[in-house]
Amino acid sequence: MLKVYFKTFGCRTNIYDTQLMKSYVKNAVIVNDEFEADVIVVNSCTVTNGADSGARAYINHMKNSGKKVILTGCGAVSKGEELFKKSSVFGVLGASHKSKIDSFLASQAPFYELGDLNFIDKNIVSDYENHTKAFIKIQEGCNFACSYCIIPSVRGKSRSIDEEVILNEAKILANNGYNEIVLTGTNIGSYGQSNNSSLGKLLQKLGSIKGIKRIRLGSIEPSQIDESFKEILNEPWLERHLHIALQHTSQKMLTIMKRRNRAFKDIELFNELSEIGFALGTDYIVGHPGESEEIWEEALENFKKFPLTHLHAFIYSPRNATVSATMKQDVDGITAKNRLKTLKNIVYLNNFEFRKKNRVPLEILVEKRDDDGLYDGFDQFYNKIKISSKSDIRKEWISIKDYEVKADDNYAQI
Repeated sequence: MLKVYFKTFGCRTNIYDTQLMKSYVKNAVIVNDEFEADVIVVNSCTVTNGADSGARAYINHMKNSGKKVILTGCGAVSKGEELFKKSSVFGVLGASHKSKIDSFLASQAPFYELGDLNFIDKNIVSDYENHTKAFIKIQEGCNFACSYCIIPSVRGKSRSIDEEVILNEAKILANNGYNEIVLTGTNIGSYGQSNNSSLGKLLQKLGSIKGIKRIRLGSIEPSQIDESFKEILNEPWLERHLHIALQHTSQKMLTIMKRRNRAFKDIELFNELSEIGFALGTDYIVGHPGESEEIWEEALENFKKFPLTHLHAFIYSPRNATVSATMKQDVDGITAKNRLKTLKNIVYLNNFEFRKKNRVPLEILVEKRDDDGLYDGFDQFYNKIKISSKSDIRKEWISIKDYEVKADDNYAQI
């Protein structure tokens, strides 16, 4: 029987999509070793140049190893035609064709089938191999038009998955032993705009499902934290960490980026959330066209006012067919790297201070055992803790009161 290996790049949404594709495979054997496979399905990311080059390098390596490669994911839309014409990949499969993956795996002829960007997944995922937590995709696409971002053009407009489908999926996952649920999507804060609901209303219903102990969220926008969302902030099942996408802290740069958030309103929001005990993360782009020394200094001054404990920051890379790609690239690489390092150092120290001040019992779902023999997992603030234990505690929930706070992580012995 045909053997297939799935390689996933990028975000939590891609992790979900890969699991969904696996559930459609009936006439092939899914293997965990790529070199045993006849066909490699690459679920790609295209959010940065680095993401593109990572997927491309993997594709070339697999093709040179004699494997048949099928490309799907965001990179199928942005780079699929180019790779298909070069015969770097055997086939290109758009996200709306996930349910037909079985027949495409058996195809004897090369194919290029992008499908459309208006689809909504009908099936659900009931199990996650090698994962302690489960992901639920609640929406697809984005209605924002940020000048630097290619994602709306590869994922389409925002559309929400029916609430009953999501609740049913969550109940099945909880019954299958998944106590921690991670909500994912392209822009989850926009959930419910098309069906008279909201992320806050959905969360209230998910939180009442028996067996769900913690709900984590993907990235949300500052403008999407409405009253229905604020109503659930003190619920015990909501993680005490929120990832709220800023992208920048200079109002001038936010305007250039065509962002909807406003720098000084953002500072107020973050401080409000911090005061009630939340750890806070964000996305940030340095080196975008127009980031002059003056704008950078303004951004840095504002950045220091944010009680940030986590950071996903990267250097701007131009994406074809975006407004920012037409602008003059006026920030050199060394300057951008230094700015990135400055922000990371600030948040690193912030996180250390947060963990020293918040000496509360930590609730951890242990995920794995590392090469150093220590177990690790994430607490309710999305901080990693490393645990020394004589017994195997993988996939267990544990509460730890006595732990050591170090600059890199927390450490405990049980």
